[in-house]
Amino acid sequence: MKKKRVVVTGMGLVSCFGTNVEHFYNQLLAGKSGIVPLPEETYKDFPTRFAGLVADFDVGPYLDKKQARRVDPFVRYAVVAGKKALESGKLPLDGLDCLDKTRCGVLIGSGMGGMGVFYEGVETLLTKGFKRLTPFFVPFIITNIGGAILAIDIGFMGPNYSISTACATSNYCIYSAAEHILRGDADLMLCGGSEAPITPIGVAGFVACKALSERNEAPQKASRPWDKQRDGFVMGEGAGVLLLESLEHALARGAPILAEYLGGSISCDASHMTDPREDGLGVSLCIENALKQAGIDKKKINYVNAHATSTLAGDLCEVRALKKVFGSHIKDIKMNGTKSMTGHCLGAAGGIEAIATIKAIETGMLHPTINLDDPEEEVAGIDLIRNGAKAHKITAALSNSFGFGGHNSTLIFSPYSLESS
Repeated sequence: MKKKRVVVTGMGLVSCFGTNVEHFYNQLLAGKSGIVPLPEETYKDFPTRFAGLVADFDVGPYLDKKQARRVDPFVRYAVVAGKKALESGKLPLDGLDCLDKTRCGVLIGSGMGGMGVFYEGVETLLTKGFKRLTPFFVPFIITNIGGAILAIDIGFMGPNYSISTACATSNYCIYSAAEHILRGDADLMLCGGSEAPITPIGVAGFVACKALSERNEAPQKASRPWDKQRDGFVMGEGAGVLLLESLEHALARGAPILAEYLGGSISCDASHMTDPREDGLGVSLCIENALKQAGIDKKKINYVNAHATSTLAGDLCEVRALKKVFGSHIKDIKMNGTKSMTGHCLGAAGGIEAIATIKAIETGMLHPTINLDDPEEEVAGIDLIRNGAKAHKITAALSNSFGFGGHNSTLIFSPYSLESS
């Protein structure tokens, strides 16, 4: 039986570089940092006072203004990114009746959900009493509400739920959405992740974990994957959503095909609540299983968009896993770290980085990893794109995301051709 094929036909995002995918990727290619200081009046006593903020965000025509004022920012990001992905896929929002909406679904997750609504609700409870708490408190903090509101707006009645696996959330959602298409449950899926964690309680939580960089004097140099001087990750926020379709459905409606999803995998370290396994065994298992599902030889992979958060342990565990899987072929793989410019967007990271990966396939250009001045010895022999953007014809690309709890995820994309990869 011939394997069903899944393709990417649209992309939408909200990021520290705005909501235009082309502009977002051009900023990455230029090596621009989106990290900025946090408002001094709120964060002046915090040991970390910078992040990859979404600034000057306007929902535009994508969400009712009254609704937009009520919902948490992560919901706004999810709805805007999802609708922009549809438009990118040549599906105008006023022309969706051409679809069988019972076979169209939404799978957009969040690692933390409505942190802003939660923070404001707790403050209201403590200072004004329970009677003043908004009736929207519960609906707007749960992680599934972004995808639910998006589906309500556009009428998609197919699979709809959220997955929350911390910083691996987006990849888990994309993988699961593709599985729905492969099984025949749906023809089309909007999938990815959304996160708006940059609130006092969100920042304080990661400060308490001692996970964040404290390079306040030079915030744009704080996110430095694989560099010996890295001192923690930089928080980011936003949303990244892909439009996935079965190849038959995409061809039937004349959709633009940006890339092909070849396969993916998920696994668990089963080791530690926050730290990755030092030997990278859970990650190598995940990559190997993704290659099996994709049905390709590992030598076809020639680009990796790494998880690369800029943490002391995590960066090297991923490298160890990649070396274990690819062996001597690692010298033929180019790898970069998007978080060096966007910060770590937590549950949205995988979606945003999947978009960066697909843009690399489309353009034949890889963005640099900035702030990598003094690489760790363990990355010797790997081309980490240190000195400006680089032209590279991708045969197959691998995008990794890992999360607290030991959650691992790998996605594999390739250029689309009429013949099966």
